[in-house]
Amino acid sequence: MIAFEVVGLPKPQGSKVAFNAGGRARMKEAGGAEHAAWRNQVAQVARDIAQHADVPAPLDGPLELSILFRFPMPASRSKATRALGEVAKTTAPDLSKLIRAVEDSLTAAGLIADDARIARYGRMGKVETTGWTGCTIEIGVAT
Repeated sequence: MIAFEVVGLPKPQGSKVAFNAGGRARMKEAGGAEHAAWRNQVAQVARDIAQHADVPAPLDGPLELSILFRFPMPASRSKATRALGEVAKTTAPDLSKLIRAVEDSLTAAGLIADDARIARYGRMGKVETTGWTGCTIEIGVAT
């Protein structure tokens, strides 16, 4: 099992956008600079993990992935809610798009051979927190 944290503000994987360049159809991500910065942050941490001698990167075979995304808790939350320190996030962005961005980053970093190797999801979630923001990622062998 490999577990690590990525600090930052999680951004979802955008949809593809078609455009015309020199008479040829092209596709690009709609996420913009903030999306790219988040993916680069995840990829850099994953690349650092992959370069450790005790990590057999790229991880291949059936994998299990767990991710907990941590977002800043809005100041508008009640004092009682803020005292909890962490509550479920039920607003945008979509959890599935957040997961997709991380999967692509793990592949780009060379930590996993291909995101198609993810055979099972473990705990997935998104929370609002008064603590640090980013995500915790766990990757293991799927059984």
